[in-house]
Amino acid sequence: MADKKTTWKMQLKTALGYNKESLSDIIANTLSDEDLLITFDSGYGGSEGKPFTAWTENFIYFPAVYDGSEWVESVPRNPCDKATYHIGGQ
Repeated sequence: MADKKTTWKMQLKTALGYNKESLSDIIANTLSDEDLLITFDSGYGGSEGKPFTAWTENFIYFPAVYDGSEWVESVPRNPCDKATYHIGGQ
């Protein structure tokens, strides 16, 4: 199986993009600048990425995992009509 090397910074950029946001929209997060750059394997196996929560004005971002494959998910920060799907797959 090929390695899927990534960082939370790279993963966050992707997730933020889905919500039409960017890294500059993050107003608080639990990771240091150094933690955002730690490389880990996001492929199947065991979780390697450090736990975190990041906030923008409109969304909350956090790690999701299924069988060790890791990515960033988000939910709206304020009440709205958007339902949240099961996190982690089936």
